[in-house]
Amino acid sequence: MSPTHRNPFRFGPLALDEAFTDREDELRELQADIHNGQDVVVLAPRRYGKTSLIWRVAQQLQRERVLVAQVDLMRAPTRERLAEQLATSIYDEVATPLLRARERLRVFASLRVAPVATVSPDTGALSFSFSGRHAAPDLDATLEGLLALPARLAAERRRRVALVLDEFQEIIAIDPSLMRLMRSVFQEQPEVAHVYLGSKRHMMARIFDDENEPFWRSAKQLHLGPIAPELFVTYAARRFRETGKALGHAAADGALGITGGHPYATQELLYFLWEATAPRATAGEAELQRALEATLRSEHTHFSLLWERSAAAQRLVLQALADEGPGRPLSGDYQRRHGLPSTATVQTALTALVRAEHVRREGRGTYAIAEPFLTQWLARAER
Repeated sequence: MSPTHRNPFRFGPLALDEAFTDREDELRELQADIHNGQDVVVLAPRRYGKTSLIWRVAQQLQRERVLVAQVDLMRAPTRERLAEQLATSIYDEVATPLLRARERLRVFASLRVAPVATVSPDTGALSFSFSGRHAAPDLDATLEGLLALPARLAAERRRRVALVLDEFQEIIAIDPSLMRLMRSVFQEQPEVAHVYLGSKRHMMARIFDDENEPFWRSAKQLHLGPIAPELFVTYAARRFRETGKALGHAAADGALGITGGHPYATQELLYFLWEATAPRATAGEAELQRALEATLRSEHTHFSLLWERSAAAQRLVLQALADEGPGRPLSGDYQRRHGLPSTATVQTALTALVRAEHVRREGRGTYAIAEPFLTQWLARAER
């Protein structure tokens, strides 16, 4: 297939290069923060492009000789795995650009517990592991040494460094005591920008907004919202045009009306809209309807699991908000119209749905379904 005839929209993997849309203000702001050594918390619901944003920032910063080490705490369920992730990232992204090959392994010489290095037979890349047989104080000292390494290595070579901790709220599940250890190390690293990405906002609020927690008010907060629909329309029209198709105004407005500028959802719907449009044709309302049906088929497993895991009261609230949303489920009139249970039961259901980020608060007792396409899926399920 010719490159000009490949679908230009992507959903699922990171949105990089041409797939990355807008966020120019956030890019500039985050770049400046890292150059300034400013710690930043990047907050957004799931699928809002936090990781894609930081990858794009890292690409630009690396061209400016800034070192960016990244660790995904979702892939580090234990303290040993966290140490492994840190060691591998520090070796690949800090030590390798700074040091000659024979000097790199020496960076771990001062650690109380030495990692075991393994060479991949396929790529030749090194990875590091720590056994679970070490005493807790020794592993703590090793983690402390690893956390201190990026600052020391960068200072020796007079380079700026950023440590990105993705899904940082998972630190609570790994071991809440690690927050105090991390904070004690990080507060002595003014030359390092620490970037914390989080998708579970209630947990991130506990970490950074609770005055009893070590990270209280320790970092600037950057909130990612939807992308302005007009910016997405401009981007989408250009991508259609570059691949030999056209995007009609009605289809563009309809697509963005459905997704509200949600980054992942918009890319997903545009992917199926492009597929539904014939070569050299213009996407219209008929193509948009076919695209929406394809999108709902793509999301069916996700929504089915969401539904199965929801309590009965949560299902009733979701159905009500799909029928009439945004709405006020805690009001007596709304409850009577939709046959909802008692206010206390509805409040419990709403709390769970908001925490899971299936529903969002819109102020003054008003709630709306947050999951893109869930309203349309529920409407079709009731047929």
